[in-house]
Amino acid sequence: MKKVLVTGAAGFIGSHVVRELLDKNVEVRCLIRPGENISNIQGLDVEIMEGDVLDIAAVWRAVQDVDTVFHLAAVFSIWMKDWSRIYEVNLQGSRNILWASLRAGTARVVYTSSIAAIGIAPGTMVSNEQTPFNQYTLGNHYVLTKYLSQQEALSFAANGLDLVVVNPCFPFGPNDIMPTPTGQIIVDILKGLSRMYFKGGINIVDVRDVAKGHVLAALKGKPGNLYILGSRNISTGEFMRLVCREAGFEERRLFRLPLPAMKAGTALLKLVSDYVTDKPPMSTPPEIRYASQYLYFDNTKARQELEMEFRPVEDSVRDSIRWFREHGYA
Repeated sequence: MKKVLVTGAAGFIGSHVVRELLDKNVEVRCLIRPGENISNIQGLDVEIMEGDVLDIAAVWRAVQDVDTVFHLAAVFSIWMKDWSRIYEVNLQGSRNILWASLRAGTARVVYTSSIAAIGIAPGTMVSNEQTPFNQYTLGNHYVLTKYLSQQEALSFAANGLDLVVVNPCFPFGPNDIMPTPTGQIIVDILKGLSRMYFKGGINIVDVRDVAKGHVLAALKGKPGNLYILGSRNISTGEFMRLVCREAGFEERRLFRLPLPAMKAGTALLKLVSDYVTDKPPMSTPPEIRYASQYLYFDNTKARQELEMEFRPVEDSVRDSIRWFREHGYA
């Protein structure tokens, strides 16, 4: 890699990918949405190009004279008043980037998908890159758009585009300026707003390791292949206790609620958001339906084929807590 394009470069994962590339002396062009907060990449030695992934002309200009494209631009949200934009950006925006990359003869595309685009194995069994998608009936727009856009990306790979897919799990770490829905979990725990959990589990990973995985996928990934970027599988209750412990709240009491109660409570929160506040709720019924599964994933393929190594997740959670506190989030 000599010169690359990173879409979504100012975002949580994207900004860490930019830093990882700069550490390897790669020239980086960042495609930034007009008016977007670029504090995550402010002062870095990068070329900043303004443009929306829905603007075909802007996308075409962005892919010129680069050998590798990292496509991370996407909408990640648990609630929106109008869901049309998540479909426009996550689907049509991705099509625009992939078509332009194919036409421009880009040497390699690293496509950022998500574990949301991979199926969930029964019970506490661990899923891998081959687990068929089975989340059609959740009513979760983010999950569905990530799966559909991943399928389109793979169709481009099948038709000549040198493309590798990476599937990050739940990332934590510094520079989560929005914060993302995953980072908001930690913020809510720090504020004392979240003391309840339910059955289920997640796979957590350091955002800096996810960035490293992107670069390794560009260098070592096999075309048309998926690579799960995740570290530790952990139950929801264990995760909350981990955050409390690293935040110095060892004595805080946490409560496990029955799933029907969580669904009813989040349904009420969603109604308030829909008709009163116009602001995202702490959670929604579709998010609870997804998260109440054991979202456990196997990172063997990334470790073997990309030679990925992962830092202790305690460090990731600790750094995330420190960053949120230092920047006034909690």
